[in-house]
Amino acid sequence: MLQANSFRSRSGGQALVDQLLIHGADCAYCVPGESYLEVLDALYNVRDRFTLYNARHEAGAANMAEAYGKLTGKPGICLVTRGPGACHASIGVHIAYQDSTPMILLIGQVDRPSMDREAFQEIDYRQMFGGIAKWVAQINDATRVPEYMARAFRIATSGRPGPVVLALPEDMLTDIVEVTDAPPYTSTAPDASLAAIEDVRSLLTTAQRPLMLVGGSGWSDEACRDITRFAEANGVPVACSFRRQDIVDNHSKVYVGDFGTAGPPQLVRRIKEADVLLVVGARLGEMTTKTYTTLCSPAPQQRLIHIHADANEIGRVYSPELGLAIAPESFARAVADCRWVDTHRWQEWLNAARQDYLDDTKAPAYAGELDMAQALINVQEILPEDVIVTLDAGNHTGWGQRFLRYGRPGRQIGSTCGAMGYSVPAAVAASLRFPEKVVLSFVGDGGFMMSGQEIATAVQHGGKPIILLFNNGSYGTIRMHQEREHPERVVGTDLVNPNFVSMAISLGLYAETINQTQDFKPALERAIAANRPALLEIKTDPELISTRTTIDALRHAAHRRRKALG
Repeated sequence: MLQANSFRSRSGGQALVDQLLIHGADCAYCVPGESYLEVLDALYNVRDRFTLYNARHEAGAANMAEAYGKLTGKPGICLVTRGPGACHASIGVHIAYQDSTPMILLIGQVDRPSMDREAFQEIDYRQMFGGIAKWVAQINDATRVPEYMARAFRIATSGRPGPVVLALPEDMLTDIVEVTDAPPYTSTAPDASLAAIEDVRSLLTTAQRPLMLVGGSGWSDEACRDITRFAEANGVPVACSFRRQDIVDNHSKVYVGDFGTAGPPQLVRRIKEADVLLVVGARLGEMTTKTYTTLCSPAPQQRLIHIHADANEIGRVYSPELGLAIAPESFARAVADCRWVDTHRWQEWLNAARQDYLDDTKAPAYAGELDMAQALINVQEILPEDVIVTLDAGNHTGWGQRFLRYGRPGRQIGSTCGAMGYSVPAAVAASLRFPEKVVLSFVGDGGFMMSGQEIATAVQHGGKPIILLFNNGSYGTIRMHQEREHPERVVGTDLVNPNFVSMAISLGLYAETINQTQDFKPALERAIAANRPALLEIKTDPELISTRTTIDALRHAAHRRRKALG
């Protein structure tokens, strides 16, 4: 790492790369562009210390950077060119914002004399990204590069983490300036005081039916162990928010499910029955609250304790009885060794919620050739403890969310904003970062065709993710909504797909197709043993549109509703 405060003459591009190294960045994801050639040239000089992964699409590069941020807690760095490059990358910024993921997007910009003339590929990035980033700025003066970069790292990681966007005018990057470096950044996170923890204890111990809800970002492996130890010591049932299932070990007696698209329906009833709700890290957003229906706004009937790193998130929708600005890691560390009540106090309540979860994660009866619920249950035993699972958007992810068990050091990495095309780039980034780990990507045929070309990035740079491609010839989630609202009027959701196995083989992957339940486990074992990128095409029945319903059932329900309405 470079030492800060080294005062020397260099280009703006060189100064920027020096700041990346000073702040501990070790890689970036990009699609190269002429608008930031000076940065690329400076990265050439440090290629022994910094890895640049060139993706095949800017959306893929941005999603890789976002996944890196989730996995490491450090800002994922993405470099794209002006105009179209920035537009393509915007989805990764939106994901990072809604998922509270640290990320820095660096965009090449037109030269300063050409600005405000609608120059070639010119965009005002402050306006473009203003609503989906924590901070958007443009560095017009190369002497301020260290200042802007230090602020970018600090903002991306402090409080509620999120994305920062910096525009880099092309001619600014070539200016030669004498400038001193900033010191390595430190993030700012609100800590837990003894008085705050006592306030939580006083309120929680009044409960007869408590429920803890964990979620959001900022959970290290240690913090996950700490919060689990606290919950187990006090017998508090714990649920997680959408796609945060790796925070509390799903094998723990206190884990009772997730408030996502595949969690146990009984959990919705239990949150309504709870008398004290302890929320740690979760935003209480639309997905977690079932479109804001599980809690009453603005005053929940439960006694609400809301703990979040960003004070602005507390009371945004639901007014808590106790709201505390504390980072999840700090709160977990503070309560890890606290035993406030006898575990038998809530035993019946806990046992019932846990049993609901266990019952819901058994394979339902299914007579088809490929029972994905049973297939995933069968392979749980061969998956290593530190497996990384990446999730795309779509109903196919319901099988992975409902029937696999999660817990650190394993990870569940998925977009909570429902972005299609996320899983494959995220899996590539995960495998490049942790080449020794098994990485499984859950993706549908629709999502794969949006970003599946990024497996070429894995081949080029030595990653080896395993792509589980669910092929039902349909945009399944939208088909489900169509059948619910307009039964049998199918339009725009059917897909005609290529030969995915041939495509994968042409890119250098191990690949095969699975049609039977019993074939899944040995196929996955072969894919793992191949020790290179792999694709398993899973031919699923479009009639089984989700883990909980069929197209036929949706049609019958819709017809019954219409008949009842006359």
